[in-house]
Amino acid sequence: MARKGRDASAGSARAKAPLKALRPLLPFALRYRARIAAGLVALACASGSTLVVPIAMRRVIDHGFSEDGSGVIDAYFLALLGVVACFALSSAARVYTVVTLGERVVADLRSAVFARLTILDPAFFDRAQSGEIVSRLTADATQIKSAFGVSVSILLRNLFLFIGAVTMMVITSPSLSVLVLAAIPIIVFPLIFSGRGVRRRSRAAQDRLAEASAYAAEAVGAVRTMQAFGRSADTAARFRAASEEAYGAARASIQARALLTGVAIFLISSSVVGVMWYGAQGVLSHTMTGGQLSQFVLYAVFGAGALGQLSEVYGDLAMSAGAAERLTEILTTEPAVKAPVPALPLPQPPQGSVEFDGVRFAYPTRPGHWALAGLSFTAAPGERIAVVGPSGAGKSTVLQLLLRFYDPQEGQIRIDGVAVSAVDPEDLRARIALVPQDPIVFSGTVSENIRYGRPEASEAEVRRAAELAHAHGFVEALPQGYATQVGERGVTLSGGQRQRIAIARAILKDAPILLLDEATSALDAESERAVQSALDTLMRGRTTIVIAHRLATIRAADRILVLDDGRIVESGTHESLLAYGALYAQLASLQFTDALDETARGKDARPRAASLTPGE
Repeated sequence: MARKGRDASAGSARAKAPLKALRPLLPFALRYRARIAAGLVALACASGSTLVVPIAMRRVIDHGFSEDGSGVIDAYFLALLGVVACFALSSAARVYTVVTLGERVVADLRSAVFARLTILDPAFFDRAQSGEIVSRLTADATQIKSAFGVSVSILLRNLFLFIGAVTMMVITSPSLSVLVLAAIPIIVFPLIFSGRGVRRRSRAAQDRLAEASAYAAEAVGAVRTMQAFGRSADTAARFRAASEEAYGAARASIQARALLTGVAIFLISSSVVGVMWYGAQGVLSHTMTGGQLSQFVLYAVFGAGALGQLSEVYGDLAMSAGAAERLTEILTTEPAVKAPVPALPLPQPPQGSVEFDGVRFAYPTRPGHWALAGLSFTAAPGERIAVVGPSGAGKSTVLQLLLRFYDPQEGQIRIDGVAVSAVDPEDLRARIALVPQDPIVFSGTVSENIRYGRPEASEAEVRRAAELAHAHGFVEALPQGYATQVGERGVTLSGGQRQRIAIARAILKDAPILLLDEATSALDAESERAVQSALDTLMRGRTTIVIAHRLATIRAADRILVLDDGRIVESGTHESLLAYGALYAQLASLQFTDALDETARGKDARPRAASLTPGE
């Protein structure tokens, strides 16, 4: 996402306190109320055990150092052993329940964010960077795990301890307590004020880290291109600069947190010193005993220590708040394309008719440019339509809208007479099989990639689809056949092999509408003939819309639509359009000229199937 958008969102949330920024995460924690209750009980026991110690110390000091006080000392120290045991057990229970709760919450949060990403429309990803999204799922989630798994545990423990210590200070010496309580606002207000700066800087640090991660992901994904052009050093230098920027933002955040910690320690320690001095005057004037002073000072130290810990935890929560905001942005993002309520059902059985009626569309990233300008056509069930035209004419946009990756600004698209905007996108896409120009092959086995078209398909059906796509031969030659791992994005396969797996996937889906986006573009002439035969079989009885540049594919179409500037400028068969002598004839002439020129130069014994798109 653009930095400008991030900075704007950060600026709008600057007034939020860290706990308020973390509030959207509470529903994830409240799913586990029993675990929360167990943690609170453990926290209460641990804090209560700690608060018993000063009482024992007061008794020992006031009564244990007399001539017959040895028995008192033994009894109190034996009791303290029991207190220590209780403290140890309750602390262990606290750590286990709270830390596992943090792990559970973050696991659920990651799943929820990823689930949201899977339903967001392509317009969201047009603006986002995949590396930044991954950074949110990893670095930001880890930051939140630190908050829920450790910081919240420390926060609650010290909050319990602070409240208990203040209560016992009031019981022990109301006059000294007045001094302590008067100092608390002086300590707390600077912490709150500084904490906002920590959260703001932490958000900036997370943003810069995400930018560096996004650039790294992009560079690694294009490592062959980077090395082929000799840009390794430049790429490394650019990432180093991005990392330095992330470090600078993180350093600013740490500086703010360090200042917050220093101010807190000074104010808290000064208040304890002041209380000790005032209490010592009381002992000298015999208005309180040494045991009372010791008890009060211990509670003051406990309270001051808890308040100091709270200041550090506040800094941690401020840092986590920035990460929480970034994840909450995804969780609260609504897809522009979603199922209407109620959604209309598509007719059964499916027919496969397609209609574009006055469709005008501009991409969200280019609102001033119409990709389609009043496009209208109808594809009858079982009809094969080829869509050709110059680059940027709007050919791929037709498929994007038919799959409802976007909604048009004007006009309607209908499938079997039902407007696609009134249908659940999942139901719509279940009736469409797509073979893209740049086929996506996922990390996994060949069988898993083909079965992506229909997960419940049997192994026999997978093999049959591969045979129809003329992929069975090369798959069987792989080391483990259909169980061969193909690597990330199918890196171990050639372009033609990836394309045939994509065709097999579409064959296996067996949908009534077939979209082919230059489905044979990565194949050599021999493979193209084989796959074209498979596609002819696949297209039989299905409504097919083909974005095509090669004449071999176009000639098989029942009708050819010629697009230019988002409009249909010609329509007809291959022969009729050639006879018409307009744009299609010019494109075809360019193809034949290129092929004949190459043959004349002796570069290839066979005329190549060149693109119908000029300049491609």
